[in-house]
Amino acid sequence: QAQLVESGGGLVQAGGSLRLSCAASGRIFSRNTMAWFRQAPGKEREFVARISWSGGSTRYADSVKGRFTISRDNAKNTVYLQMNSLKPEDTAVYYCGAGPYSSRYVDYDYWGQGTQVTVSS
Repeated sequence: QAQLVESGGGLVQAGGSLRLSCAASGRIFSRNTMAWFRQAPGKEREFVARISWSGGSTRYADSVKGRFTISRDNAKNTVYLQMNSLKPEDTAVYYCGAGPYSSRYVDYDYWGQGTQVTVSS
């Protein structure tokens, strides 16, 4: 039974926007930091953004700072990633994770199945 389910990926032109969503079970969502990572073909999974369980603290990778915004709705057990000014180098499978307040993917206990984001030039 999937505990994290991502949605919202797709194909977009450079400069466009997408919003990713990740729905989690309440048991996982309420106690954990939620984060987004991404993995391009042939590359390691890399940190994109994270948000603390209260929503009061966020952190972004330098490559997305100022373009992406992470948020969470605790009433809906859902975390979002608003992606603006998308670039071809943002193309990757995006994964939602739940775990401690960390930027290391190995620290995260729960993962979704991933959603593909493709940015055309």
